[in-house]
Amino acid sequence: MTPRPSSSGSDPQKTTGKNTAGKKTAKAAKKAGAKKVPAKKAGAKEVPAKRVPAKKPAAKQPVGKGRVREEVAVSTALDAGDRERLLAGTHHDPHAVLGAHRVPGGVAFRAFRPYALAVTVICGELRVALHDDGDGFFSGLVPLNEVPVHRLLVAYEGTEHEAEDPYRFLPTLGELDLHLIGEGRHEQLWRALGAHPTTHDGVAGTRFAVWAPNARGVRVAGGFNFWDGTGHPMRSLGSTGVWELFLPGVGAGEPYKFEITRPDGSRTFRADPLARRTEVPPATSSVVHASDYTWGDAEWLARRADAPAHEAPMSVYEVHLPSWRPGLTYRELAEQLPSYVADLGFTHVELMPVAEHPFGGSWGYQVTGFYAPTARLGDPDDFRYLVDRLHRAGIGVLMDWVPAHFPRDDWALAEFDGRPLYEHSDPLRAAHPDWGTLEFDFGRREVRNFLVANAVYWCEEFHIDGLRVDAVASMLYLDYSREPGRWTPNEHGGRENLDAVAFLQEMNATVYRRVPGVVTVAEESTAWDGVTRATHHKGPSGFGGLGFGLKWNMGWMHDSLEYMSREPVHRGYHHGELTFSMVYAYSENYVLPISHDEVVHGKKSLVSKMPGDWWQQRANERAYLGYMWAHPGKQLLFMGQEFAQGAEWSEAHGPDWWLLDPEYGASADHRGVRDLVRDLNTVYRATPALWERDTHPSGFAWVVGDAADDDVLAFLRLDADGTPLLAVSNFAPVVRSDYRLGVPDEVPAWHEVLNTDAARYGGGDVGNPDPVKPEAQGWHGRPASIRLTLPPLATVWLRPA
Repeated sequence: MTPRPSSSGSDPQKTTGKNTAGKKTAKAAKKAGAKKVPAKKAGAKEVPAKRVPAKKPAAKQPVGKGRVREEVAVSTALDAGDRERLLAGTHHDPHAVLGAHRVPGGVAFRAFRPYALAVTVICGELRVALHDDGDGFFSGLVPLNEVPVHRLLVAYEGTEHEAEDPYRFLPTLGELDLHLIGEGRHEQLWRALGAHPTTHDGVAGTRFAVWAPNARGVRVAGGFNFWDGTGHPMRSLGSTGVWELFLPGVGAGEPYKFEITRPDGSRTFRADPLARRTEVPPATSSVVHASDYTWGDAEWLARRADAPAHEAPMSVYEVHLPSWRPGLTYRELAEQLPSYVADLGFTHVELMPVAEHPFGGSWGYQVTGFYAPTARLGDPDDFRYLVDRLHRAGIGVLMDWVPAHFPRDDWALAEFDGRPLYEHSDPLRAAHPDWGTLEFDFGRREVRNFLVANAVYWCEEFHIDGLRVDAVASMLYLDYSREPGRWTPNEHGGRENLDAVAFLQEMNATVYRRVPGVVTVAEESTAWDGVTRATHHKGPSGFGGLGFGLKWNMGWMHDSLEYMSREPVHRGYHHGELTFSMVYAYSENYVLPISHDEVVHGKKSLVSKMPGDWWQQRANERAYLGYMWAHPGKQLLFMGQEFAQGAEWSEAHGPDWWLLDPEYGASADHRGVRDLVRDLNTVYRATPALWERDTHPSGFAWVVGDAADDDVLAFLRLDADGTPLLAVSNFAPVVRSDYRLGVPDEVPAWHEVLNTDAARYGGGDVGNPDPVKPEAQGWHGRPASIRLTLPPLATVWLRPA
């Protein structure tokens, strides 16, 4: 191993790995005939290594305790083929020729140390100077019975470096690991591949392993060898396509990449696909990492699986971590985010981005480091700390997960080992038509394993409570965004991507089996049958369910926002845009998402979508949120929308927190909306009728759904015991007095528990302050009715008094 440098030299594309100064020094030493051998230590025994021609009888030599062996010695120098392959980076088994090996006449020692002036083998008190065979190769024969444990003393110009010989160690991966990798069934793949600080045969170092089946050779380059991997070739472990090397002395914090020789002989530096830590972008190297984090969320994990997600309250605050409060690290976020979310009453956060990505403007949706939290905000243990603190505050953590595609960066996954590997071999199948990225080859078992294990990894290693899976529709359809003639039907002549279906089923089944209490959420924008149906239950289409726990209700989102964006005078003609969602509300387990996608790229923020003046815009948003929280399904709200931010979100500066500053004249308007969100969550969590039967028709009943002329909706939500909550929305800008609604006759009186027009929210304070008693007058097909005052552009909730 070459001397440790003073800096990482972390970009091998810029630092090409050619140590020209070292080469000049070595050449000068050779020219001068110099051979620098370290002075022997006191009491040490120094022996020159034998340099014996091949097939020449060796003289009798003492072996062991007075024993003499007569053998025909062999040449210890590497043959021309091995030398050439090692120099070219195409040797598949360097351990077979480097290190120490029993040969006739003793033990042959061979070392490959580019730029070294001399190499001495140290075996206990025995020191053996190896012969310089040229080009950085050193060898010698020592008359020993057995291969000893040894170290190498390597002399460079002006320095000596004593180190373990990497090529004396057995493989660090066992047969079971290799078998599971070959089968595509290694559910903890990150424990086998990647870089892992460890102690191997009593020696501390790092074991490196990478899957590159098309490579002619793989070497490790990093700060520890001046980004020149020439002297650190890896060995191929059989037919699995895995390459492995244990490097003594390399520890956590070291940057590295794999130098891969492609099938055409060219070379490429690649980041580790299973790196658990990376450099801060725009730097692209992987970093050796070992976690020493001690978790404190045992209580949270113990009760996480008490109730299925679809039968429990779930109100999600979506957060873009780098811009929530720009400049904060993971640990600084951990001091502010949990208290803010807990104060507003959300049950969960959904974090984006988490996995490492090169371009911040992609918001984390073009991932290059699938196993590494983005280094922009800290190291992996810092991210663990953030999750831990959220759990201790009683808040679940979902993360955006992107298994659909990856970018084409030439230092990452694209043609990783010189040929399509993670992407499909068919260019039409590989190229994503919308985003300029590459789609994963879901039919290849090793690729599927890479992704399934990645889903498990985030849940097991970082205690993530759920995965929101991005762009599921783009995975499910072969013709997604593709013109006729640009896609090939499946084996049955259909447009379904059968490989992607099998992958999603395997991913969901594996995650739910291994990590009780987690939930997977599909962002799926079509009417695919059975997204949240169990994988072993077939539907009308003949497919088993995909196995997700929840699905984003994109139809509800588009229809309801379209309705709310209209002037109230026109809303009566589009009443069905609000009521249609109940036609299919129980076809899947739904989340109602007002996500980041809806408040960027000219779509306007939530409050700015609303018609009218500033007062009406805020009133519309408040009425909409009240309707949303009462509608069957879980809720998701993107940051900034909780206080009616008027501007679109930008990852460059995040939410406009200054709107809440008391010094700002209109801050009360924004604080009022935020107070409403807090109260919505408080009442929601305390009212099982709003979440206990989210996925069962018995949890919902229309009171009036056809009052289009009035712009009024009213419905009942019911818990498992039948206890109701009455939700009424008036989307007209007028007060409706004595508005009669049919209600169950067993409720003696109704009490208003929430009114989005309350003065503390910025409304006109029109409402029903006193309990409302039913009258024995049938209405809306019910035996009793009540008369309410409906505020303008408002939603009211009433519970039995």
